[in-house]
Amino acid sequence: MDDCIQLRFRSRNCSMEFLHCQLEEKADWRWGSNKKKEKCWGLPLLFSCLFLLLFTNCQLVSGKTWDGVVVTQSDYQALKALKHEFVDSRGILKSWNDSGVGACSGWAGIKCVNGQVIAIQLPWKGLGGRISEKIGQLQALRRLSLHDNVLVGPVPTSLGFLPNLRGVYLFNNRLSGSIPPSIGNCLLLQTLDLSNNQLTGIIPPSLANSTRLYRLNLSYNGISGPIPVSLSNSPSLTFLALQHNNLSGSVPDTWGGSKSVDRSYQLQSVALDHNFLSGNIPASLSKLTMLEELTLSQNQIKGNIPEELGSLSRLKSIDLSNNAINGSFPERLSKLSSLVTINLENNYLDGQIPESIGQLRNLSTLDLSNNKFQGQIPGVIGNITSITILDLSENNLTGEIPISLVNLQNLLSFDVSFNNLSGAVPSVLARKFNSSSFTGNVQLCGYSSSTPCPAPEPGNNLPSPSQGAPKHHHRKLSTKDIILIAAGALLVVLLILCCVLLCCLIRRKASSKAKTAKAGGLASTTRGAKPVPAAGTEVVESGTETGGKLVHFDGPFVFTADDLLCATAEIMGKSTYGTCYKATLEDNNQVAVKRLREKITKAQKEFELEVSELGKIRHPNILALRAYYLGPKGEKLLVYDYMPNGSLASFLHARGPETIIPWPTRMTITIGITQGLCYLHNEEKIVHGNLTSSNILLDEHNNPKIADVGLSRLMTSTASANVIATAGTMGYRAPEFSKLKNASTKADVFSLGVIILELLTGKSPSEATDGLDLPQWVASIVKEEWTNEVFDVELMRDASNIGDELLNTLKLALHCVDPSPAARPEAQQVLQKLEEIIKPEPGDVCTEPASGDDGAAPPPAS
Repeated sequence: MDDCIQLRFRSRNCSMEFLHCQLEEKADWRWGSNKKKEKCWGLPLLFSCLFLLLFTNCQLVSGKTWDGVVVTQSDYQALKALKHEFVDSRGILKSWNDSGVGACSGWAGIKCVNGQVIAIQLPWKGLGGRISEKIGQLQALRRLSLHDNVLVGPVPTSLGFLPNLRGVYLFNNRLSGSIPPSIGNCLLLQTLDLSNNQLTGIIPPSLANSTRLYRLNLSYNGISGPIPVSLSNSPSLTFLALQHNNLSGSVPDTWGGSKSVDRSYQLQSVALDHNFLSGNIPASLSKLTMLEELTLSQNQIKGNIPEELGSLSRLKSIDLSNNAINGSFPERLSKLSSLVTINLENNYLDGQIPESIGQLRNLSTLDLSNNKFQGQIPGVIGNITSITILDLSENNLTGEIPISLVNLQNLLSFDVSFNNLSGAVPSVLARKFNSSSFTGNVQLCGYSSSTPCPAPEPGNNLPSPSQGAPKHHHRKLSTKDIILIAAGALLVVLLILCCVLLCCLIRRKASSKAKTAKAGGLASTTRGAKPVPAAGTEVVESGTETGGKLVHFDGPFVFTADDLLCATAEIMGKSTYGTCYKATLEDNNQVAVKRLREKITKAQKEFELEVSELGKIRHPNILALRAYYLGPKGEKLLVYDYMPNGSLASFLHARGPETIIPWPTRMTITIGITQGLCYLHNEEKIVHGNLTSSNILLDEHNNPKIADVGLSRLMTSTASANVIATAGTMGYRAPEFSKLKNASTKADVFSLGVIILELLTGKSPSEATDGLDLPQWVASIVKEEWTNEVFDVELMRDASNIGDELLNTLKLALHCVDPSPAARPEAQQVLQKLEEIIKPEPGDVCTEPASGDDGAAPPPAS
């Protein structure tokens, strides 16, 4: 092909471009001119073009308008080879036609500049097969994004032939083989993410050749061998993630390069955990002045913790757990005011915990468990008000638990078990945490009813002989004194008998009046005898025929204690808290009554204080507490609104095959639950602690109401722990409950994520699939199989319209059930994301954010 002539036709709605290649001589085609050199076949060509223009209306296979730009022949051949190697079970590549027409404007996932492909972006498309080596022909390619598919085979060696390559995103596939050393030839490479595949072999040292590589993620593979020294010398590398591999050898001691070279090293995060690394922790890590996160856990590292790490002023998290590290706690670490997390558990550290640790005012997690620390617990830890997790278990600590620890208002997890502590546990800590936090300390007392502290000996309260004992003079009682005492005692007995008789008469009189009123057909008190209380007020009915006490909060109607106890009752279910009934009153009004188990609730005075606060909570998505009743024999009843459609669990799993729950209904329920949870966390400062689909009730319009709100506040600490254990068996418990003794807002978000997965999949979390719980099963399907197999079959019928909403909601749910509490969003953030999903921004149709692969800005973390 010597010369190509472009013939371009344009109209209001389309533009078309044809190429005519002349082998013999150049021709200058000017349609409508009088030049003699027009060929005889020019007119038929014009008619052919006009014919296509009229009858095709310039529409491509994909239905999109072609902009007239023609892809180069080399790039077209490469794309054609890629399509041939892919297994496209969903038909995502149906727009990739055989003519190449519209490749730069109508082909899915393709972006071009001047007819050359610069980006291939096809994540989450269910693509299988291999990546063709022909991809090396795309010389202008800057970004390759095929993550979250099921691709197999090796990473193409020809990627090293692409001089403009900036970003490679192939994570979450099934790629195998080794990492091609040729990728080191891509000198402009900024991001290489091959995580979560099945790669083996070693890490090519040539990867550090690029002076712009700032993110390298090879985690969750089977890569072996040592860590290349060249990576530790890279001045551009910012994020290095090599965790969960089979790396061996020692950690390089060349971080920061040679002292003679004055460079600024950008590393902010180094994750090398879950490998087989040995040797010592290199002191050269202290040269990484920008370092914020250092994770070396689950290796075979030994030796001391270098004092030089105390110079890393930006360090926020250090995790050296599960190694063989010995020595003492470095004093200089206590000067890093930016530290938020310190995890040194399961090592051989000894010595005392330094008093200087109290300087870490931003510390949230301190885990020194399973070491050999000695001495007393520093009282200055009580000054670290931001701390939420404190684990000092399985050491050799002695002395008493400092009383200053009661000042830690944000403390969620506390464990000092299996030490040599003695004395009494501060009452605040004993009430807040269960006995497992203190067991294994023989001389520790006061943390449970079975370990009472001994009472002080009576002799200790008597004055010593040296102080002089007071003298007592004894006198014999006369006959007159004895008669007066007997007469006084008899008079007291007679007065008591009179009071008892008077009370009985008053009660009998009230009973006869009530019976007369009923016999005479008087209107029930629920039909007008009592006014409906205003919102936020209480109406107390005491001294009733039953002898109990009924307290009303605001509600649609009011009833007496007799009405409540004589109502027709039907059991709706039982739980750790007690039994729930559907009660139909005499006037056919229906309420839900929860009878609490008597032995698990707090004492009456404390119970009334707590339940009065719960009765004030009002939100459209929280089940309202309308009244409570205290019986004469200790029985306690809570009265709620009755929800006619039952629980979300029965709504999802106990319906007939003919009942369909559409996606809008499921999304409405999801948003409603999240709104209620936001209100609890942000306005009421309440953690639910037992959020399950069985505790989500639906009204007549299927609007969700969160039930059992704050019930843990009415229970003893032992009963609350049993409720948490029950939640765990149902599949809603967050993994950190293995250490946390109290629930947290992030644990509620985990339960919310499980409920969202339940709505998406239609599966019950209490039923394990292939030995996995619901979050694990969903994650395994997304990773190993087709993502659309996760969703309920009912939802897939309309997948063409709601596919993006399903996918984005699934991503959000998986974010909520992240094993790490710190990685989960807050309930308010979940709500904002849900609102964005149902109301996307105009033009926001991309499945992943802009990456800056043109060199303008770095891409976000994958």
